[in-house]
Amino acid sequence: MKEAQASSNFCVAYAKICVTMTNNTSDISSNTSSTTKSNDSTTATPMSSVKVEINSSSKVTSTAPAIPISETNNATSPKSTQGFIQKVYDSGKKASGLESSWVYMTLVIEGAFEKEERKMQKKAKVQPDMDELTENAEDIAEEGEKKEEIKLGKLQYKMEYDFNANSLSVTVLQAEDLPALDLGGTSDPYVKVYLLPDKKKKFETKVHRKTLNPVFNETFVFKGVPYSEAMNKTLVFAIFDFDRFSKHDQIGEVKVPLCQVDLAQTIEEWKELQSVEGEGGQENKLGDICFSLRYVPTAGKLTVVILEAKNLKKMDVGGLSDPYVKIALMQNGKRLKKKKTSIKKCTLNPYYNESFTFEVPFEQIQKVNLVITVVDYDRIGTSEPIGKVVLGYNANGTELRHWSDMLASPRRPIAQWHTLKDPEDDKKD
Repeated sequence: MKEAQASSNFCVAYAKICVTMTNNTSDISSNTSSTTKSNDSTTATPMSSVKVEINSSSKVTSTAPAIPISETNNATSPKSTQGFIQKVYDSGKKASGLESSWVYMTLVIEGAFEKEERKMQKKAKVQPDMDELTENAEDIAEEGEKKEEIKLGKLQYKMEYDFNANSLSVTVLQAEDLPALDLGGTSDPYVKVYLLPDKKKKFETKVHRKTLNPVFNETFVFKGVPYSEAMNKTLVFAIFDFDRFSKHDQIGEVKVPLCQVDLAQTIEEWKELQSVEGEGGQENKLGDICFSLRYVPTAGKLTVVILEAKNLKKMDVGGLSDPYVKIALMQNGKRLKKKKTSIKKCTLNPYYNESFTFEVPFEQIQKVNLVITVVDYDRIGTSEPIGKVVLGYNANGTELRHWSDMLASPRRPIAQWHTLKDPEDDKKD
């Protein structure tokens, strides 16, 4: 790149190389022999004394011996301007046989420089500057190192297996150095614990507000897990940042294949959190739904506002769905009332903003469950449920938290995002 730029400066109009030596040109015709003697006693002008000046009219002047024009046709292209001047100097000595004579001539080299410029430009396009390549490579390496340096924190846990009861006891102890996901420079972390591949039973810790080093000390027991089946399962600790008005962001996770640990011993260790593959990782396969709950104890009215859903599972052949939402009020396994939203055609991110009210006396509010199910409408066949959320007195995790917040704030709507869970056998419309 630098050579191409140097050549382009010379190739405007005519480039002139003016060569001047110290003796008079008349001495050449009158006394060739004296010139020869002078030539023997005089040292040729070294390249250090050759000066190249580029002015606004792109003319080049230098002090060096002359060279016949015919010599330029056989000259090879120089790799640099200085190399070209050196070649002119050497060729001039060979052609004239004189080293100390007054010689002045102007060499027109426009064609030679234009040819060289085309070669250099072509080379510059095909072969980028090595300095730039080195700098780019260093920048990429630095970015890669920065990505590798990003830490998600670490988690401490304890595991104990009871061979007599076929149960696995898991204790979430604490986490440290979690990344800050909230605007205030903190997070509201909680941990989900479950076994892969079935994920039938999930546990959640309490949310710890505004901390990057939460201490949980909560124990959960997976019952009915024979040792032979446990060897095929993986224990997962998924840490999330709680957010009431938007989707909960997953910070990271720790996976422990049970076949790689000695369940005959009590295991207590720290593990680094790993990033989750894909958006939302294992928890975001069915989609998310946002709705608000409002309860007025004096009137005995429960109001549910279905706001929106997003990232729903693709149910139709065309890669979309026709979702609507069912709301069912349940008590002791029996459905007391049901309502549903309108159908949103061909979308995985429907917006509803539809309100529904149920009459629930205050003495019954702690005895009922609210089941919210997202369903894909099918005109010909059976409408298929995508996922559901169960709230109420016997719920757990974020669902129980939402229900408790509603009861703790009467007459005030409490909105929250929820991750849809497996609808299981809930296929009744």
